[in-house]
This record gives sequence, structure tokens and C-alpha cells, in this order.
Amino acid sequence: MKPKKTVVLLSGGMDSATLLYQCKAEGQEVRALAFNYGQRHLRELEAAKDLAGALQVQLAIMDLTDLARILPGNALTDKKVNLPIGHYAEDAMKATVVPNRNMIFVSIALAHAISLGYDAVGYAAQTGEAGDGQSLYHDCRPVFVHSLASLATICDEHKVELDCPFLCLTKAQIIHLGNDLKVPFAKTWSCYYAGGDKHCGRCGTCVKRQHGFLAAGLSDSTEYEDKEFAFRAFNIK
Repeated sequence: MKPKKTVVLLSGGMDSATLLYQCKAEGQEVRALAFNYGQRHLRELEAAKDLAGALQVQLAIMDLTDLARILPGNALTDKKVNLPIGHYAEDAMKATVVPNRNMIFVSIALAHAISLGYDAVGYAAQTGEAGDGQSLYHDCRPVFVHSLASLATICDEHKVELDCPFLCLTKAQIIHLGNDLKVPFAKTWSCYYAGGDKHCGRCGTCVKRQHGFLAAGLSDSTEYEDKEFAFRAFNIK
């Protein structure tokens, strides 16, 4: 039986890194795809390169920098918009929504998989801690993922699966899985700021990252500029 062939969307963050390691552990033939979409920094792409290189996975980084020009008004592609701090539950975090970003990425990944004759696209979407589909990001919600998965089977005569195994998992569950797979979490990147070699510790992704390790009961080897913010803000000891 031939191994499954999968194109993994690799952002450089913890979730997509865990998916990459899971696919490799299952013996799949894997390629990785990342995007330069004009985001505020490219530190996450450096992480993607390191992760793919460690597993000897071919990584393609696609230049979509013009998206920043046509998708203004959000804090990730428009430097005139201030980056918010705090937890994703805060209304201010809506400023980090890049319109339809993941539909663009998944669509390109599907086309890439079709052109290669691959079987699947691996997408590490996670809907939220409640598992109720009420993610801040509409393109991570189950209704979006299931709809796009259906389109993947009819967009070409070569049918491709959209694999989203983490959709209803919590961040802590993904961290546990990654820990079992020996994912080098310290080499992944989540922070929106990327002002230096350390995560800021204050933006939404940093706070979620810290809370995930806390909920998982595992040590967080990430270096933060402000390691106590996430716990001070929510009175966690």
C-alpha cells in the first residue's frame, strides 16, 4: 500500500508543527507550504524553515505580499493598525482578523496538491477552547472547514481530502500530542510582535500559548519578554 501523500500548511506555529510531525510519524509522504502574505514580520517563516528542515520535508514559501495592499485595516498586514494585547476573548482581538486568509491559503494548497497528484491537504485549524465552533476566526470554524472539504472533492477530477484533525481539540490537547511526537516547540513561533528573539508574552497568541502549556500541565520552554503578563491579567497563580 502506497503511503498517503499530504501537503501540510505550515505557518511555523505550534499547531501546524504538530500536524507536520504527526503526518511524518504516520509514514506519510509530506511536502509543506507556507505564505509570505505581507504579514507584520517573517519570523514565523524562519520557524517553518527550521521545522521542515529538521524533518527533511520540502518546503515551498509562496509570495503573496500584494495581499497586504488589498487587505488593509487589520493589525497583521497593516502596520497603521495597532496590535492589541491580551486574550483572544477580548473584542480588541478582532483587529487581528485577516479577511478570508485561510480560504486563500487552503485553496492554493489544494491546487498544489492536485498538481502534484497528492491525496490530501493538512490544515491545523483549531476552533477554540470551548469546542463550540465560536472561534474568533471564521475560517477556523467547523462549518467553514466542512464546507471547504466538500469543495475539495469537486473542484477537480482529482479529488483531494482536506484533513483537519485538530479542529475540535483544545490547545492543551494539541500540546500533549506534540509533546508525545517530540515537536521542538521552542523552535515554533506564535508571537504577533516579533521584535526580537523572544516572544512578547502579551499578544493574543502568546497568552493562548502560555495558557495552553499551563492547561496541559507541561513546561513551556518558550522565552518571553514578559513572562508574567498572561498570568497577572487573568489572576492565575
